[in-house]
Amino acid sequence: MSGAMVKVGGEQLLLLPEKAVFWPAERMLIIADIHFGKAAAFRAQGVPVPRGTTSENLAGLDFLVAAHGTRHIMFLGDFLHARASHASSTQQAMLAWRHRQSHLDLTLVRGNHDLHAGDPAAALDIALVDEPYTIGPFAFCHHPDMDVPGYALAGHIHPVYVLATRSDALRLPCFVVGRERMILPSFGSFTGGHAIRPEAGDSIYVTSGEAVHSVR
Repeated sequence: MSGAMVKVGGEQLLLLPEKAVFWPAERMLIIADIHFGKAAAFRAQGVPVPRGTTSENLAGLDFLVAAHGTRHIMFLGDFLHARASHASSTQQAMLAWRHRQSHLDLTLVRGNHDLHAGDPAAALDIALVDEPYTIGPFAFCHHPDMDVPGYALAGHIHPVYVLATRSDALRLPCFVVGRERMILPSFGSFTGGHAIRPEAGDSIYVTSGEAVHSVR
């Protein structure tokens, strides 16, 4: 799989096909909008949706941690989807994952869904912070429109970019890389996407799941 290296805030960041960002200097994996327990929340309301999204998300994290020698995961908000995300099966899977990855530092920048869902279980040992949370040149946020010191890394929008021909159109998750902020795609399974219109100065990198491509 092939990522794309970009330089923002004076630092090199690797945009990953798996819809995440890796900061090599800090060995930090940056994840936006994982929305643990979203499917469980829908099922709790009687909506028949697939099972296994939590396991899929956790397996995705395991792969990236191993592939890049990660020592810190920064979650840019919406870690849990709703109060129903505290369901026993979801929590047990997350606790088992945390036991396997006990060496990792985990930080959650609270997002709008986290405020409604409540904080993750204390046993997950996640540092909980409010936005903006700064490390070096970066301001880690959930919302991309905040006035922050430094270069903002944010989520919230679940951006996708539409590649169209005369006869067909394809919606691909994308990274929106601007002069003062980057918006990450949603990492989580079963989270959908919002088609964006780039602003002046924005570069767009789409991911096919196998590679990251610059399209604008």
